[in-house]
Amino acid sequence: MRDFHLPGRSQVFAENGMCATSHPLAAQTAIDILKRGGNAMDAAIAGAVLLGICEPQMTGIGGDCFVLWNEPGSDDVKALNGSGRAPKALTAEQLRPEHGAKMPPYSPHSVTIPGAIDAFCHLSDTTGKLGLDAILAPAIHYAEHGVPVAPRVAYDWIVDAEKLTDTAKAHYLVNGAVPTAGQVFRAPQQAEVLRRIAKNGRAGFYEGDVAEDMCATLNAMGGLHSLDDFAATRCTSETPVGDSYGGLELLEHPPNGQGATANLMLNILSQFNIAGMDPVGAERVHIEAEAAKLAYDARNRFIADFDYTTRLAHMLSMDTAKALAALIDPNKAMSAPNALSEEVHKDTIYITTADKDGMMVSLIYSIFHGFGSGIASEKYGILFQNRGAGFTLEEGHPNELGGGKRPMHTIIPAMLRKDGKPIMPFGVMGGAYQPNGHARFVTNLTDFGMDPQTAIDAPRAFCEDGIMKVEKGYSDDVRADLAAKGHTIEVPRAGIGGAQAILRHDSGVLEGASDPRKDGCALGY
Repeated sequence: MRDFHLPGRSQVFAENGMCATSHPLAAQTAIDILKRGGNAMDAAIAGAVLLGICEPQMTGIGGDCFVLWNEPGSDDVKALNGSGRAPKALTAEQLRPEHGAKMPPYSPHSVTIPGAIDAFCHLSDTTGKLGLDAILAPAIHYAEHGVPVAPRVAYDWIVDAEKLTDTAKAHYLVNGAVPTAGQVFRAPQQAEVLRRIAKNGRAGFYEGDVAEDMCATLNAMGGLHSLDDFAATRCTSETPVGDSYGGLELLEHPPNGQGATANLMLNILSQFNIAGMDPVGAERVHIEAEAAKLAYDARNRFIADFDYTTRLAHMLSMDTAKALAALIDPNKAMSAPNALSEEVHKDTIYITTADKDGMMVSLIYSIFHGFGSGIASEKYGILFQNRGAGFTLEEGHPNELGGGKRPMHTIIPAMLRKDGKPIMPFGVMGGAYQPNGHARFVTNLTDFGMDPQTAIDAPRAFCEDGIMKVEKGYSDDVRADLAAKGHTIEVPRAGIGGAQAILRHDSGVLEGASDPRKDGCALGY
């Protein structure tokens, strides 16, 4: 139990339904959908699409999604990959002469075909109860009438708006300027797109006038996207990957997502007595950082589009984890592995929902960098993701750019099972941090007995590009001890990532937790 003398958040408890996400309006919308008779999938989609209006620098209909969920009464966890592919006409050979081995992140060539809308339409048809018209109505309303900009959103908008093209600025600035907290942001053109999707399903987005607007904008900038690329976009059903730590089974999305990195990292950490360490001490931070470096190095070598990921079993092997753990020096930081893909300023949203019938949904939805590629379609203002920046141009690499291929993805939803039963959907936003964040969240729960809200609130550290980013929640003594081990220390501009979680107790009571690093909350009824 938290100290009620100090600022903080209590867990939220409810019996009938729950949502935890990064904006209160989206959480409220999800609860409203549940009260109207929708299930957890309806609620998750409704809240997620609205988040594209509430947090447009983080996500939107020009992006991708991944989803994990269980059906009522079932312990099986399903996975749906709603990530898009590179244009069929685009090859690495075309880009290498100018760009070497690294994708140009703010180019039309890094714009993969948006996959989220196809996934949402599919899930609404196959798993939801209310239909697209009902679940998109809140987002249509707020896109038309506007949403007051929340404080953390305004804070991020200032930096991210620098990437917007002139066309995108017309859609994502307010009176030509970055909006301030409390100022109303509207996206009436997106409201029209959502109306078409509500009426015509995926065809309202991937065919006709909307697809033509997207394709023409990208082609005018040199992109090789075709209307056939948009029309051919389809989500795919997949089988989660998982492993156990401390009595909990962590289920992750398979590649092209980076979820297996979290499983590998936990397997490495299992070779150490994490529970015997100070939960906010330098020893734990150091061991975790070294484990992350090794796990991420494996990710960079092996994870790609599922059809090109040939060493997944090797990544998930405990023998691999033991061999990597033996490389960790408890007193000295190792050099960071070289990143093979663009890993700067990754932004995303995460939403989790649960209903009274037992369904739980873990959904993550993103345009990658802040405001994605910075490119928006001219007529409808659809902001394009730049997930193609997750490819490498290195010849022969599993994650080499290829026409019709999916890039390695940073966004990963998660689900925990205990004794074979799904008990907790959760997610940790923050681009490359996500596998590290998943591992830290699980070890906070298992090794230190924290409740979900305390596990989310706890301070974070993450070593990226050779810099150990240590939140203000750590003491100066911890920073000094880490520096003595050879880490280069930096206090990040903002808190690292953001997290949401819902725990279903054996009694059926739901417990929600939401990260104070964001503007959101957990709500239930």
